[in-house]
Amino acid sequence: MSSTTSFPSDLAIAQDCQMQHINTIASKLGIETDLLEHYGKYKAKIPLSLIDAEKIKKSKLILVTAITPTPAGEGKTTTSIGLHEGLAKIGKKSVVVLREPSLGPVFGMKGGAAGGGYSQVVPMEDINLHFTGDFSAIEKANNLLSALIDNNLQAKGEKNLHLDPRKIYWKRVIDMNDRALRQITIGLGGIGNGIPREEGFNITAASEVMAILCMCENIADLKEKLGNIFVGFTLDNQPIYACDLKAEGPMAVLLKDAIKPNLVQTLEGNPAIIHGGPFANIAQGTNTIIATKMGMSLGDYVVTEAGFGADLGAEKFLNIKCGYAGLTPATIVLVATIRALKHHGGATKEEYNIPSVEKVAAGICNLEKHIENARKFGLQPVVSINHFYKDTEEEVQFVLEHCAKLGVKAVVSKGWERGGDGMIDLANAVVETIENSTETFKPLYDWKASVKSKIETIAKEIYGATGVNYDAKAETDLKRIQSLGLDVLPVCMAKTQKSFSDNENLVGRPTNFNVTVREFEFAAGAGFIIPILGNMLRMPGLPLIPASEGMDMDENGVISGLS
Repeated sequence: MSSTTSFPSDLAIAQDCQMQHINTIASKLGIETDLLEHYGKYKAKIPLSLIDAEKIKKSKLILVTAITPTPAGEGKTTTSIGLHEGLAKIGKKSVVVLREPSLGPVFGMKGGAAGGGYSQVVPMEDINLHFTGDFSAIEKANNLLSALIDNNLQAKGEKNLHLDPRKIYWKRVIDMNDRALRQITIGLGGIGNGIPREEGFNITAASEVMAILCMCENIADLKEKLGNIFVGFTLDNQPIYACDLKAEGPMAVLLKDAIKPNLVQTLEGNPAIIHGGPFANIAQGTNTIIATKMGMSLGDYVVTEAGFGADLGAEKFLNIKCGYAGLTPATIVLVATIRALKHHGGATKEEYNIPSVEKVAAGICNLEKHIENARKFGLQPVVSINHFYKDTEEEVQFVLEHCAKLGVKAVVSKGWERGGDGMIDLANAVVETIENSTETFKPLYDWKASVKSKIETIAKEIYGATGVNYDAKAETDLKRIQSLGLDVLPVCMAKTQKSFSDNENLVGRPTNFNVTVREFEFAAGAGFIIPILGNMLRMPGLPLIPASEGMDMDENGVISGLS
């Protein structure tokens, strides 16, 4: 990356872009204008009717993931967008398919998720804020179910399902970091205000409705999955689902537009599809099955990304999403940065920009493990070194040579600085890897295996753990899962993104460690079990100095401070 003293901000670059009308972008994919549902000049919804099973079989799916990240992230979205631009530069019909940003990180610490530098999707402000209202629709559908639950608690006669207020597991959601809402009490103020009970809020990205939107294939599938949401138990310990409250129909009504993928563009005028936005440390961390299949129906090469490090988002993409959708990735792009390798080599945050081949060498073990993991799925990875302006030639050369010894192509990527021109080498490497691949993709475990067997496979094979411990609550939760017949579902691990282990302080490639499952949750509608490792929060809090403090808007509606 160029010196930040002379380089414009992401927002300035995005605002300087001369965007093309969304009709023009759609025409590049062969989409007729009449099929678009316009949200102004530069955004549109695409109908599900464009998904084509035969075209999907011929399209090449490229998964972008990363090594274990630093708190600022290593640039997966920037790399995904840049790779898409690079593929277009070498004459490939490419589509990038991404997740929608959550307002929590936007106003919190991490910022938005529209890429960076000269590898961005636009209109950046719209995408990072309310976009086309998908998150709002998910929030409303989630909270409609909550309202129906509390309404039923005080219903009369046969309408009352006799839910036990102490055993309701469904929570409300809001798309904001707000720690004060984690544990609350509702229904106070007298009989007219409902039944008093303990309640809480999750962030919208962690809602099971978000997970369901991302896992469904069509409207009928959406309604079935919504109906399968587990709500809680009755006073005589019988399970209650959303369908018992007749909630699936009205919830689907609220999602009638949200189920359709969103079409936007890159800075260089190439098509981009953005849809769904679950986090990867507490949810499945990938965009919707519908959006991915839409991209594969419209493009010969589809670039998509999975959240956080490959031990989280990529593992869930490959074991869960690909299993449900029947997808076969062609290759994995592993994003690495010199600063992250130094971090895993013991460097402090203050030492990230101090040249040190020794620190890079000490931290390369983290990249090695992610390469090994990709190969366990039968995929040959390509390493993308996301270049920063303070990276030295010696540090970069060390990584290139080390990857060559491992039999892996590694390429210096400069998409942040140069857009598609800085990603041509990566695009060529990815295409060459796909064309020369003799590997066959395979999931890591059989869904029919026991829950503990599936967890141990991930812990040992992906994390490198020696074994798995289970707290007493986890054992009790597991019995409940088995009694409900949900033990045949895949597992979606909730774990810190900062380490292969469940201890965020163990950087690099930890060895001789166990992980501990503290408790289980499950998403009966979305279709996975959630083992929780450590103290994972589904409602983040704001930092001491939130990003929102630097944001403003002038009298002409021009936004500043967004990143």
